[in-house]
Amino acid sequence: QAQLVESGGGLVQAGGSLRLSCAASGRTLRIYTLGWFRQAPGKGREFVAAISWSGGSTYYSDSTKGRFTISRDNAKNTVYLQMNSLKPEDTALYYCAASGGGTYSHPTNYNYWGQGTQVTVSS
Repeated sequence: QAQLVESGGGLVQAGGSLRLSCAASGRTLRIYTLGWFRQAPGKGREFVAAISWSGGSTYYSDSTKGRFTISRDNAKNTVYLQMNSLKPEDTALYYCAASGGGTYSHPTNYNYWGQGTQVTVSS
């Protein structure tokens, strides 16, 4: 089993930045694809970004490409999400997750999930 704990969420004005972190414990996640998803009230879970086990490949949704950057530090068992130029529509509960395989953008392919960290962007 692995436990994922997100941190770094908060309230920020539009145009601002936040950096989310997700620390894993209980199991090494070096061979897993790591991803970030978000869920706004009344909406489904939406893919945000993912990174391959080596860090050599990264993937983004169309709405976050160019503004968000995902990275990982396997020595620290941690994945990060740097979010710049934030918009009110980025407001959501952000989750990190670990996948053992399958399409990176599908939440059903992720085996482990954190509890989420709230990001609120004011206009």
